[in-house]
Amino acid sequence: MRIGELGDRCGVSTKTIRYYESIGLLDEPDRTASGYREYAGDAVQRLRFIRDAQATGLTLAEISSVLELKSVGERSCAHTTALIEAHVDAIDVQIAQLRSARDELAALLKRAQGLDPASCTDPNRCQVINGARKST
Repeated sequence: MRIGELGDRCGVSTKTIRYYESIGLLDEPDRTASGYREYAGDAVQRLRFIRDAQATGLTLAEISSVLELKSVGERSCAHTTALIEAHVDAIDVQIAQLRSARDELAALLKRAQGLDPASCTDPNRCQVINGARKST
């Protein structure tokens, strides 16, 4: 199949397919006599795997590492599990940071709701923000 058909089957652009080839995620396909790329059927499964792995949050480098293990006949489950575990841990850190930021903003909002807008006379600063760290 040609590059456009592969892209249509997998829901990716031809530019993406060419990029994946350039970084080694997809093997270079055979070429027709006129120079068109000609992909085998297994390119569909590989491209769908890449797309699905990206949807889980894996980076292209991580996906490449999984595919490298597979290409030499190794089982990749433990490696993939470790990658996913690292992503879960990173998300947990982000959630904690977001909760902390939310708590700070909620405190700032509470403080702001108690301020008198008439007392905001400084042309260079907003009293809602000014001194917020001192009050929280």
